[in-house]
Amino acid sequence: MKVKKYVAPTMPEVMNQIRKELGSDAVILNSKEVVQGGFFGFFKKKQIEVVAALDPQPVDIKSNKLKGTAKEHFSTRKNADNDNSNTEVLNEIKHLKKIIELQTIQEKNNYTADFKIVHQHLIDQEIQKKLADQVINTVVEKHAESEIKPSYDQIMSDVKMELENDLSELSFEGITYEKKIIHFIGPTGVGKTTTLAKIAANCMLKDHKKVAFITMDTYRIAAIEQLKTYARILDIPIEVAYTMEDYQNAINKLESYDLVLVDTAGRNFRDEKYVNQLKDNMDINLDVDTYLVLALTAKPKDLSEIYDQFYHLPIKGVIFTKIDETKQYGSMLNIAVNKQIGIAYLTNGQDVPDDMLRVTPAVISGYIIGANADA
Repeated sequence: MKVKKYVAPTMPEVMNQIRKELGSDAVILNSKEVVQGGFFGFFKKKQIEVVAALDPQPVDIKSNKLKGTAKEHFSTRKNADNDNSNTEVLNEIKHLKKIIELQTIQEKNNYTADFKIVHQHLIDQEIQKKLADQVINTVVEKHAESEIKPSYDQIMSDVKMELENDLSELSFEGITYEKKIIHFIGPTGVGKTTTLAKIAANCMLKDHKKVAFITMDTYRIAAIEQLKTYARILDIPIEVAYTMEDYQNAINKLESYDLVLVDTAGRNFRDEKYVNQLKDNMDINLDVDTYLVLALTAKPKDLSEIYDQFYHLPIKGVIFTKIDETKQYGSMLNIAVNKQIGIAYLTNGQDVPDDMLRVTPAVISGYIIGANADA
């Protein structure tokens, strides 16, 4: 990794130096204000000092796992084999237990073959088993007194309606303009910046609003450049906030605009310091709505953990991205029902402003039920 210190009178000048020497993939490790020069304590100048780094080659994690002495390796091999054997047995027991549980539910509720197929479809969509069981059992009870067994199409229709009922009490509002400042938060790589641009374009073109950008994602230079590109295309102002003071000054400067969209830094969601910094940013101005941006391609368990990490922030709704990159849509239901939070938008591509959808319970149920093309 190449690490270097840069000093200049202003932050933009420092960033220009870094960009020219290390490129747009450089990462900011630290920044602070320093005092340099002077003569017998006089004529000192304040400067901005930034430490930046560039990693030309990614670390090969697999090779690190092979390090260690031969003695260490062979001394642990026997225990590892035993552990693997035990793990396989436990996994097999868990698998059999799940099969028995499902059979018990089916027998108890007199599931027909079509009910079993629909239930498995929900599981295949990565809907949490507890939720899938609840939905199917509700539909089974609906037909329990009838002598006529429902058809597959009728079951699917009833399940779709039940999914919508589960979501009916939640708010699925997008941007309402009740709040002027909108923060977008979430882990790295989910597409926050592109989502920001899509929302800005829609607000301008459809609602004729004056929109501006603030980016606080100063960790990666490339992220700043990406939002600047969108701002140039849309012909709207953008402010870069390196500090809380910069952020407040930017808010004041953009006071005449109808909507200010704030792009926050994407970091590891398990970094508690990062999440606390986001909360500090929001505490400075209470007139803020916050949307959590999540990628639907992530694992269901990871999505739940991500939400829990940001839970203490005032989240108005969730935006799911990359729905065009998966065929499993159940995580939308899992998050909405388990966390009792509405979903504002879905994004299904890179095109600005087109690849974005407003969400209703019917949209979510449609993706889940219609996801099986063979059904």
